[in-house]
This record gives sequence, structure tokens and C-alpha cells, in this order.
Amino acid sequence: MAQIAAFLWRLLGRWLESRGMDGLAETCYRFAGNGIGTFGCDALVRYDRAIALNADDAEAFNNRGNALRDLKRFDDAMASFDRAISLKPDFAGAYNNRGIILWELRRFDQALPSFERAIALKPDYAEAHYNRGLALCDLKQLDEAMASFDRAISLKPDFAGPHNNRGIVLWELKRFDQALLSFDRAIALKPNFAEAYYNRGNALRDSEMFAEALASFDRAITLKPAYAEAYSNRGAVLMQLKRFDQALENFDRAIALKPDDAGAYYNRGLALYNLERLAEAMGGFDRAIALRPGSAEAHSSRGLALIGLKRPAEALESFDRAIAFEPDLAKAHNNRGLALIELKRPDDALASYDRAIALKPEFAEAYSNRGIALCGFRRFEQALPSFDRAIALKPDLALAYSNRGLALYNLKRLDETTADYDRASALNPDCAAAHFNKSLVQILKGEFDEGWRLFEWRWKDQLKESVRNFPQPLWLGRQTINGKTLLIHAEQGLGDVIQFCRYATLAETLGAKVILEIPAPLISLISTLKGNCTVVEKGKPLPAFDLQCPVMSLPLAFKTTLSTIPIRVPYLYADSGKRKVWQQRLGNKTRLRVGLVWSGAIKHKNDQNRSIPLRLLEPWMELPIEFHSLQKDIRSEDAVVLSQLKQIDPHHAELHDFSDTAALVQEMDLVISVDTSVAHLAGALAQSVWILLPFMPDYRWMLDRADSPWYPTATLFRQSAIGDWTSVILEITKRLETMTTLGERRTFSR
Repeated sequence: MAQIAAFLWRLLGRWLESRGMDGLAETCYRFAGNGIGTFGCDALVRYDRAIALNADDAEAFNNRGNALRDLKRFDDAMASFDRAISLKPDFAGAYNNRGIILWELRRFDQALPSFERAIALKPDYAEAHYNRGLALCDLKQLDEAMASFDRAISLKPDFAGPHNNRGIVLWELKRFDQALLSFDRAIALKPNFAEAYYNRGNALRDSEMFAEALASFDRAITLKPAYAEAYSNRGAVLMQLKRFDQALENFDRAIALKPDDAGAYYNRGLALYNLERLAEAMGGFDRAIALRPGSAEAHSSRGLALIGLKRPAEALESFDRAIAFEPDLAKAHNNRGLALIELKRPDDALASYDRAIALKPEFAEAYSNRGIALCGFRRFEQALPSFDRAIALKPDLALAYSNRGLALYNLKRLDETTADYDRASALNPDCAAAHFNKSLVQILKGEFDEGWRLFEWRWKDQLKESVRNFPQPLWLGRQTINGKTLLIHAEQGLGDVIQFCRYATLAETLGAKVILEIPAPLISLISTLKGNCTVVEKGKPLPAFDLQCPVMSLPLAFKTTLSTIPIRVPYLYADSGKRKVWQQRLGNKTRLRVGLVWSGAIKHKNDQNRSIPLRLLEPWMELPIEFHSLQKDIRSEDAVVLSQLKQIDPHHAELHDFSDTAALVQEMDLVISVDTSVAHLAGALAQSVWILLPFMPDYRWMLDRADSPWYPTATLFRQSAIGDWTSVILEITKRLETMTTLGERRTFSR
């Protein structure tokens, strides 16, 4: 029965071919060979039998080639088509099928002559014109491909395939409106055409018609439930809509359907990156790279995840690999600059940004990052044109306004700074950097109400990885703490804790039982706070508590204004026993005794602005003053100078924690310090302290005043220009000379 059916299908195919209906004829031949539903090897056996009976049956060889193609035996299929052609040189269908094999093998340039030979033999062969267009598409010869699809359509107007692929060409040419018309026509001709709905979704996505794009992908998936690419591109649209969780679900579905899809793994990594699940994002990028090692995009995105994981050296390696695979990938050069900034190599970062811009002159983000690199050199004026260019290229780039605000801030152009931060916030209400940096401007200017409120944005900006996820509620002054146990926990630097721990006593006056969690070096010192606070070392188990507050949120909680700063000093005290040890160690005082701090922690983000090379203090060494180093850490370059300056007595080996430093500070007549924790310590001890500040000081020191509302015993000395310590040193030299020449040293003898 099956043999009779095959004979009838073949007979019908020959009749259709004689009428010029090659497409239908080929279908009949396939049915004949497959025995109406008997596929693969069974069909092949039937053709082999037919060929055994008639070795000159060109149609049998042609159909045998189709069966072999179904079995993915492409070399054997090619041999069958070649045999069919040798037997029947004018066999247009065999040439067409031969081209299909070469096209499936991605040998597009070799497929093209086969399709063209089929057309030469049969000029009205719509399918061959269509297939020629596919090969030309893959060869990126888009205009010729369009002409082939148009010819196929003119020959066969109801042929949905060319309409669909004509739309793909128009999509490649970014003529999205016209592409949509072609996809719609393909769908009208073939309502169950899943691929056309998929392509339509791509065009709608690129036209930023995201809701309509999702609907098209949904229809494609309904028609073809195992359509991995549709799930993947649907996820890409959800990424555009910032619906990252839903996007992730789509990428996971795509991967389940097609486990070797490198693109889906890459997109999965991007979704996880945007969800700040960076370690998982790395897994997505790594899998994409394993499947497609030469993917520059995947290497570049992997580098971004590594930057987020604070692994900039590894990130740099990823960016370098991306560039090795694709030297002209502008985003990789831009991202490489981000890693170099983290590695404190702003000059190399600048070169990377310049390369990104050379490759992509309209790259707004690279201009913005270039400005940041120039800020790293403290070349703030030179940074402004880069930010201006970024904004001109992309007026809605919130980060460019925020970054320009940073440069203007350091130039002390505060009204312009605030305007830029406001613009950044208007463009992106979630721009944490703009909100937080604006808070610094406001506190600096004494506008505490709004300043302390915006200061809370630090948890979404610089401190987002330091958030303490306590189950207990955050206390910011809104609810009563009378009868409650309040945990005050340390954040940021040691100086910050010293400055704001004073509020613990105020919390006790409101009826709270206070627990202070602080770093180990401050335990002994902070334990001298008046009151009944429980002091716990950070990292050790905490007692039970009801509410919690970060130490630097206390000014907000207490609604602090300039007039309500708790300024009573001292509020910390030196250990009397340790003071006696220092008195014996230092001996009788015969001249002015001055403690020096010229540098802070080298890893501090503002270290290059606040620290001073020790050699700049040499003019003071000519004065009749007894100098003592109050620094625990001495940099290698300063250690050499310190060994040469015999006028400074070093004590770093004897300073084990801040209670040791506090006792030494109390034995000084004066402390001269840059903006470090020792400056705060001296102020908290009510010791006379001169604080040296850069041109743009930290927010707490405010503007254009020689005193501090936080520390009544402090005197502030400010740079008059960026980086100008010389004038500050000279001013202090004159002040010290006056003190010594007036004979004040007589009052320091014991």
C-alpha cells in the first residue's frame, strides 16, 4: 500500500513540475520518498531501492538527497544532488536543493552559485529566488537580497517566506516601520507563522514599542512553545522595561529549551547583574564564554561584574580579553577605564576613555567617565568639557550631570553643583550619587534639615554594600525610645565614630538603654563616654535590642541644626594611668610641645587631597618646639624623612589603640593635624587642635570659617587654591613663631 501511495505522490509531483509548480512538486516528491509519514532511514531505503532499479533516475537521487538532509548527513546529501544534476543537467530543483545544503552548512558564498544556476535554468523559480535572498542576507549583501525577495514575491505573491525575510532585511537596515509592514503581510498570508511574529517583535523592540513587542513574542511562543529565541528576546524586552526578575525567568526558559545558547546565558548574566546578584551574573557570563570563547561582549560584561565584586585586577584581564577578540569594541575600552580608576591608575584610564571615544565619537558615557579620570588628577577645570560633551550628546544622561556636579563641587562652584545634582535627580529619581552628593553640599553650607535627610542616600550609593540588614526597625527619631534598647552601630571611618558617638548620651536622656557597637581600636576610648552605654566590639555577639541606628544617622534622628549641635567638650577622656606613663616617657617640658599628624589612611578615597608629604613640614623644624608624631602608621616615603628630622619624636610603635593616642594627645600643648581621626580625637578631648584642610574640605568643616561648630577647641586652616599646602604651612609657621617669640613657652614648664 505504501508503495502505491509513493508512486501516486511521485506521479502528482511530475505533473505539477510540468506545470511549473516546483514548490508543490518538491513536496510531493518528499511525500513519495517518505511514504506519507515514514521518515528518515525508511525513506532512504526506499530511494536506494529505486536507484538500484534505475541508476539513472535523477529524481530519485534528488529525493534521496532530501532524505539525507533530514538525517543531517549533509555530505552524502550533496553527493546525491550532484548525481541528480549529472544525470539531468537542467534539473533546477536539484541545484536549488544543493544550495540549501550549502546554506545550512553556512557556506553562503558557495550556496549562491547553486541558487543562481537554478534561476538561470528556471527564471520564474520563486523558491530559488527566495533562497538566493537568504544567502545574500547572510553575506550582508542586503540590497541584492531585497531584490531577490521582491522577485520571489512578484512571482508568487502569496509566498509568506520572502515577505518575512524582506522584513528582516529592512530591520537590518533599521527601517523598522517598513519592516513591520513586511512582517504583517507575512502573517496575513500565514497566520500561524511563528517566525514572522518573532521578527515582528524584534522590530517593535527596536522601535521602543515594548508592550507591542511583548505581545508579538507571546504570539510566537503560543504558536511554537519550544521557541527558545523568542523567550530570549522577550527577556531582552523585559530588560529594557527594567523588569529584571521576569526577564530572568524568560532567559531560564530559553536555556532549558536550548542549553547551548550562549546568547541566552549572556543575557541571563546581564539580568542578574542588574539585580545586583553579581556572583550569579559571573556564572552566566562564564557559561556564555565557555560556549562562545570569542564573545567580546561576554568578556566585557564579565569584567563589569568583577568591578562590582571589588576585583578590579581580574576585571582588567576580562576587558583586555574582550579587546583582544574585538579591538574596536568601544564599550570594552570604556569599561577598561572603570577598572583602571579602581586600581588608582587614572592616567591609564584616561587613555582607555580616549580610545573608546576615538572608536565611537558619540559615546556619551565614555566622555563622562573621561571627566571622572581627569578629576582623579584633580584637573577639575579640564574635566568640565568632557562632562559638557557627554551631556550635549545625551541630554538625559543623569550620571553625566551627577559627575559634572562632582567637578564643580571640588571647584567650590556650589550653586552650579546643586543645579547639576537636581537635574540628575529629575532625570533619574533613583540616582543615589546625586542625592547623596547634594546632601554634602547642603551640610557644608549649614543647611542641615535637608542635608541630613539626603545623607541617608549613602546606603544606596557609597555604602550600599555595607547595609546592616537587622530585623529590628531603623530609628531616625520618629518613634519614642523611652524604655527601649537602642543599638547605635559604627559605620565609615574611625573619626566618624569619634565625632558622632556624642549622641549616645543624648539618646540616654530620652530614656533609652544604649548599646554602642564600635571597631576594636576604639573600645577603650569610647568606653569613657559619660552615662551607662554598653560598648560592644564590632563583630562580637550583640545583646538584645529593640531599635537600631547607624552612628552617622544620629544628627538626622535628633533633628540637628547649627544651633543644636551638642558641643559640650570633652565628651571623651584619656586614661589617667596611660597619661602618667607618657609623662614619664616624655620627661619635663621646657618648650612648646606639639603633636603632628600629616597623613591619614592611604586607602581613604580623599587621601590625595587631605594628606601632606612630611617633607613639607620642614620649615617648622627650625622653631624652638618639641614635636611628637601622633601617627600610628608611617608611609615608607615619610619614614625616610622622619629618620632625618630629629626634631620629631616618633611614637608609632607605642600606639596600640586610641586610648594610647588619647593619653599622648593630652600631654601636648597643641595638636596640628590634617583631616584624620586624630583631629576628631583632639577635639573630643577638648585639646587645642589646628586642622589643615584642602581647598574643598569635607562637609563637616563647612565653608570659610576658622572655627568648627563641632569642636570648640579647633582652629581651621584652609587651602586658598587646589593643592596649595605651601601657603597653609607658611601661615602656621608664622603662628608658631608668634607663639614662641612671645615667650609663651615659659608657661609650659612643669
